[in-house]
Amino acid sequence: MTNTANTTCFAPELHIPNGTFAIDFYINFGAVEHFCFRNDDGSIHVAELAINGAIFHVHETMRGALEPIHAKGVTAVIGLFVPDVEEVMQQAIRAGATEINPTTDYEYGYRQGMFKDPFGHLWQIQKKITPVNDTVS
Repeated sequence: MTNTANTTCFAPELHIPNGTFAIDFYINFGAVEHFCFRNDDGSIHVAELAINGAIFHVHETMRGALEPIHAKGVTAVIGLFVPDVEEVMQQAIRAGATEINPTTDYEYGYRQGMFKDPFGHLWQIQKKITPVNDTVS
């Protein structure tokens, strides 16, 4: 587990439907589970996971928040910077994700691909490939 005690970092909380028992997609995608607290019925309350040290949480819906399926959309996209965008995209698809945008190099200096995970969350997998010229025409 990465020590984040003296580091500032984002740790998104991805909401999942209440009564969810399995989050295998994230493990199959390459996440390492740090902990998982379950409700009395065995469903997941909250789990902490990390992908190459990038920590995130999967949490049952609460505090008025909705998960993407019931919200009929998403309010945020999870951006994950990685060394090899295409490799990570293919790993996600093999784990059960749906490709939204294939890996593409963009004029603003990023290589990006996007997928939707089985719970409806959008992930933008990306790598900075060239510096962007700061002048705007």
